[in-house]
Amino acid sequence: MAFFGATLFGVRSGTPEPGYQVVARLGQVEIRQYNPLLAASVTIQGEELAARGAGFRRLAGFIFGGNTAKASISMTAPVAQTSAKIAMTAPVAQTRAGRAGWTISFYMPANYTMATLPRPNDPGIVIHEVPGALMAVYRYSGLPTASAGAKAHAALLGALSGSAWVPTGEPVDWFYDPPWTLPWARRNEAAVPVTPRD
Repeated sequence: MAFFGATLFGVRSGTPEPGYQVVARLGQVEIRQYNPLLAASVTIQGEELAARGAGFRRLAGFIFGGNTAKASISMTAPVAQTSAKIAMTAPVAQTRAGRAGWTISFYMPANYTMATLPRPNDPGIVIHEVPGALMAVYRYSGLPTASAGAKAHAALLGALSGSAWVPTGEPVDWFYDPPWTLPWARRNEAAVPVTPRD
């Protein structure tokens, strides 16, 4: 399930996040039930970090006015706002899209529906519904490198091994902070969909 993933460019400060409830804890791992939501996604070919940047720029163009309503909202001041606003939510997501590259997603505020969300002008951006999901999540700090993500994946899967929860997909990474955030202050998370063990 390509529910959430990773990117270098989050916007945590005061930014809405997808709604969830913590249903269990396994040491540093939380089991979270996420609510359904909408996502805007684009698939980018190329190296992981370059794909993150390219995907982020295209999706940022969508939320900053590159849409049928010309709606925008400021991430940093000053950016002009119209009466129709699309809020940025965290985390921004990136998942591996096989040989096609990386899929980067922005999750839309809960007040939008498929009928009310403005459509992107960029034909490569897809708006889709993301069903609610039960996710195991491991939080860590530091720079969002591939090696840091791999270590977090190992810690997450290690915590689930022999527990009451079984992974049902591949781990992904969520990064919440802008690139200028100091490494020790960053909020990063590795996540994987899970189901209760029989």
